[in-house]
Amino acid sequence: MNIQYRKLLPEESKIYRAIRLESLKKFPESFCADYEEALKTEKFRIEYNIENQLEESFVVGAFSEGQLIGICTFVKDENGRGNIYQMYVKEEYQGKNIGLNLIRKIIKEADDQFKDIEIYLEVKNNNTKAFNLYKKVGFVETPDAGQMMIDSSILMKYSQP
Repeated sequence: MNIQYRKLLPEESKIYRAIRLESLKKFPESFCADYEEALKTEKFRIEYNIENQLEESFVVGAFSEGQLIGICTFVKDENGRGNIYQMYVKEEYQGKNIGLNLIRKIIKEADDQFKDIEIYLEVKNNNTKAFNLYKKVGFVETPDAGQMMIDSSILMKYSQP
């Protein structure tokens, strides 16, 4: 299986939207957004960011045979911290290191763009699969460092292995 990893282009905002909606529908317990509410949203903030190629926000996609099969979003916040959101790989592609490679690619892109930026993410405390993946990449549990925490989530910070 040949998988390509790259930042999404402006014209790919609609395929981002489709896979984001799929993630909310299939795994509602893993995300802090509601599928039904998302359907009513004309345009997601991240769609706008993709279309306008904002410097502080980007989405890395995993593509197989031209089809978007996974996404991972990076946003630099107003405090200068990097945040990873919306990590998702289609069910039929899970367990093939695609998520691992998406995270590695997003960390590399963020470091290339924002040298030595601190990178955080949150994971629901019942999502052990994702938690273990993030640990494998180099994230460690960290106390709330001024981040807004979602109930029942664990804050993790990237610590270069």
